[in-house]
Amino acid sequence: MTSSSEQAVRDTIERFYLAFSTKDISLLREVVTSDWEYIPEPPHAVPGPEKMSKVFENIVTALPDMKIRILDLLIHDDRVGVRAEVTGTQTGKLLGIEATSKHIHFAIHSFHRMRDGRIAQTWHLEDWLAVFRQLGELPKRFDVE
Repeated sequence: MTSSSEQAVRDTIERFYLAFSTKDISLLREVVTSDWEYIPEPPHAVPGPEKMSKVFENIVTALPDMKIRILDLLIHDDRVGVRAEVTGTQTGKLLGIEATSKHIHFAIHSFHRMRDGRIAQTWHLEDWLAVFRQLGELPKRFDVE
């Protein structure tokens, strides 16, 4: 991979996480394919980036000041590994837990598969146990609506 193509991948990945931080579905549409797969799928998911519209709505309420900071980004052929940290203040219901006004931070790890300069698949893992410990409560149910 050339340094210019590696930089293009880095730019795409950074814009992907910026879309989540800013809850910007139009930016997400620019960096993922129309058939983008997000694994595990959110409840009631539809194909492509639109599956995140409800998730973004929930984040706006639960963590309106959410930021994602990329700590490591590793590129190998069409695969990209990301280790990042999410921070924010829980001012609305989060996974069934009422607002606590507590500042939280937790790790996320993702692997992406690129296709034609965009993200075609994302495998994503979040450290929810760290969140529950910081909030001092476990959710009554685990599904996100």
